[in-house]
Amino acid sequence: MTITNETLQNLANDLRLQDNQIGEHVHVLGSKENRYIKDLRINISNALNFPQLSKKESYLLALAVAINDKATTLIPTLKALAFENGAVEDDLIETVSCVSLLNINNVFYRFRHFTKKEAYNSPAGIKMSVMGNPVMGKEFFELMSLAVSALNGCEMCVASHEASLIKMGMSEAKIYEAIKLAAIFRGLTAINFN
Repeated sequence: MTITNETLQNLANDLRLQDNQIGEHVHVLGSKENRYIKDLRINISNALNFPQLSKKESYLLALAVAINDKATTLIPTLKALAFENGAVEDDLIETVSCVSLLNINNVFYRFRHFTKKEAYNSPAGIKMSVMGNPVMGKEFFELMSLAVSALNGCEMCVASHEASLIKMGMSEAKIYEAIKLAAIFRGLTAINFN
């Protein structure tokens, strides 16, 4: 399909996507001058410019969402944008590591939370050395962990990471912006940008 909707074309340009990289559902929404495509473009633009998050942090969080949601079309462009905004290869490696580790933890701790059985409260034994001294910094790694946990719906992990960030001195405003960014990019991946 060819993009004929100006707003959709601008969204694709913002994300550096070619017509053939945009999924069917996005084309359906963009088949006419649709209000939602306008809203989505504004929401994405706003999210990438939240004042509490640096551009590098914003693109790394967006990348974490894309990796978590297997949005294969978005991953390369978000990596490139993260690099352009100060990320280095180790940041990207840790982003991938964080998403993978949090998927392990989210499944495990959701199970514990759902069952509420004492028998499952022994130590998890899950190796997590990447969390100890992350290249991207403990606070940002924790913030990314919170965002991925929110995406994956793990109440225990969300509460734990949020409490840890507050204890580290991160503002609730920054936490809130990170979660809004993750939610907005989840909306983007949900309409088939992969």
